[in-house]
Amino acid sequence: MEDRTREYLRGRFGDYYRSMNPYNPLSAERREWGFIPWTAGTGTIMKRHQSLLDMGGLQEFLVANRPKHVYFSAGVYQKPGTPSMAGKNWMGSDLIFDLDADHLHSFSSEGSTYAEMLYACKEELWKLLDFLTEDFSFQNLEIVFSGGRGYHVHVRHDAIRELDRSARREVVDYILGAGVELETIVQTETVSGIGLRNPTKKRSVGAGGGWDKRIHSAILERIDELRDMENESAQLKLQEFEGIGSKKALNILSIIDKKHKEIEMGNIDVHPDFVTWMKKLIPNIVENQSASIDEPVTTDIHRLIRLPLSLHGGTSLQVKPIKYEKLDEFDPLEHAVPDRFKGRDIKISVEGGEDELVDLGGETFTISDGINIIPEYAAMFLMARGEAEKVKETKN
Repeated sequence: MEDRTREYLRGRFGDYYRSMNPYNPLSAERREWGFIPWTAGTGTIMKRHQSLLDMGGLQEFLVANRPKHVYFSAGVYQKPGTPSMAGKNWMGSDLIFDLDADHLHSFSSEGSTYAEMLYACKEELWKLLDFLTEDFSFQNLEIVFSGGRGYHVHVRHDAIRELDRSARREVVDYILGAGVELETIVQTETVSGIGLRNPTKKRSVGAGGGWDKRIHSAILERIDELRDMENESAQLKLQEFEGIGSKKALNILSIIDKKHKEIEMGNIDVHPDFVTWMKKLIPNIVENQSASIDEPVTTDIHRLIRLPLSLHGGTSLQVKPIKYEKLDEFDPLEHAVPDRFKGRDIKISVEGGEDELVDLGGETFTISDGINIIPEYAAMFLMARGEAEKVKETKN
């Protein structure tokens, strides 16, 4: 990035901070603060171990320093400005979740557009929110677009504040479905009655909650899909699982048809071939239903996370808080564009490559090699991403 471009971005970030009301997290004075300045070169310098007292007030600090990135800690401390973690005297931490396009297990960012990556990340966000609201019964979640490639979710709840790393690891493992397989979710009960010489064991799924319930519901959905298919297509679908050939697939379809009511009630011991399929199917269900969270972010009680309403130095987009009820309609490429950067066009220079389409602010721009005159918010997006340079303005 050229000096002119960097100074332009830094100046406009300062204008933004001068005009906004900053976001102050709960117990802001007890949190550690950090930021990354607009330095020359490719290296990144993180300045942390700051307290609000050190900074002289949040807005004053933002206006004076015009940082590239701004962060605050998940943890609260007695002495947040102390330079050693041990000396800060930890008092507890929020539970933070980070979803980033780079960590999605069901999506490859290679060859994908920025909009496609953000869409895939939002799908994972819905999965995560389902876990947090349904399985953990958390309320008043704070959902934030990161300004870059994903989303953050902040959980502030008395029940989790003092959880240590190992306890947070358990939360992560649950959301990832770690260790969830047929034998770990199956419920076994003894069945006896008239006509039975010896008690027998009945194994079932879906009797409890959590992953047990999730998997039972998903099994029934898969079975309904198979029953809606033509017989030959359903056989081929089953044969996608290793170890299930045409004969076994045909038998499973017959079992599904004859034993559907028992399977609906959770019984999996309807036939050995059905159990074989279940052992293959459940890992697939876990992969599809688990949320691709960035594990170290959640387990780290001292983590720094982006400040909502700040600007992301790699896109110039807002780190945007989102109300749960508005999440479905939220479009980061439109709603995270700062109003401060709307209303005028500027010149940027792009070197090399083919024409590029940029979707931003509800518009689509064609960016060509050479000089481009486009709205400032789109130009800042490209400059922050390192794809364009600011052209020196000339007076007529």
